[in-house]
Amino acid sequence: MKKEDYIWDYRNPYEWMTRNVTGNFPPMMITCAITGGVQGKEFNMNLPETAEEQADQVYEAYKAGAVSVHIHARVPDNLSMTSANAEDYARINKLIRERCPDIIINNTTGGGPWLTTEQRMCCLFASTPPDMASLNLGPFMLKMPLKDRKPPIANPRDGFVFDACIPCSYTDVNLYAKTMKEKGIKPEVEIYHPGQYWVLQDLIREGNIDTPYMIQFVMGFQTSSYPTPANVLSFINEMPPNSMFAVIGVGSFQIPMNAMGIMLGGHVRVGMEDNLYFKKGEKVKSNAQLVTRVKQMAEIMNREVATVAQAREMLGLPKK
Repeated sequence: MKKEDYIWDYRNPYEWMTRNVTGNFPPMMITCAITGGVQGKEFNMNLPETAEEQADQVYEAYKAGAVSVHIHARVPDNLSMTSANAEDYARINKLIRERCPDIIINNTTGGGPWLTTEQRMCCLFASTPPDMASLNLGPFMLKMPLKDRKPPIANPRDGFVFDACIPCSYTDVNLYAKTMKEKGIKPEVEIYHPGQYWVLQDLIREGNIDTPYMIQFVMGFQTSSYPTPANVLSFINEMPPNSMFAVIGVGSFQIPMNAMGIMLGGHVRVGMEDNLYFKKGEKVKSNAQLVTRVKQMAEIMNREVATVAQAREMLGLPKK
């Protein structure tokens, strides 16, 4: 496939039909978000928290077909909390690099609750830097009960109702993006609802983001758009030129949103940050289990699954 074939007009029905008939969709990139910034082992004992656990699960997901991994570092002395220390990210990144030299490392700037803007940026300054970093295009709210962390889980605490807003402004988003650009880290743009395209247009006008734009639709997260086919199509309709997209589906919506990404010629994200159950009543055993399933879905739907080399070329990243 020619490099220019990686970017196309997803809204054009004739091009979609032609690509479907000829099997000329771009290779599908699988990103795996192995852990999050809120839920921990109290929800699923298989969720990785320590640096070593994260590196182990990244390696298995990589072997299963993931080309990119999304990382939230935890505080080593309190694994229930998200880290604000650049070297906690550096340690995880280094362990991953030792096992998966070419995988695309994507660190979070969403971080976790109660972090300041500056603290959320800590991963950009890690001594072992990421290739990419997530870039949320607006604030979001969430409210959910967190379970008790009981022994033998490390750092036990009582459960409580988590109710918070993760704030940000145009100034914050441009600061994140400008810092990423200065450090050669590609933003993965996270859009929770279509109104956040205003923020993306501002980033483009300010010159703080370069093509190709990698846009990820966050579907089914609290205060994000509802995870419906119609809303995925609405997101696609507003994409600026020279863009690619991936789809996240939270919880039970992971499979249908993955299917939408595969069918429409886009890319997908899976992982235990987004979904802790493999199916109703059965908890996920590992992140690799979710990667294996979506790879099988893609193969059944005649989508080529990208290699790391192909993913780096599509995203405009260095080969190594």
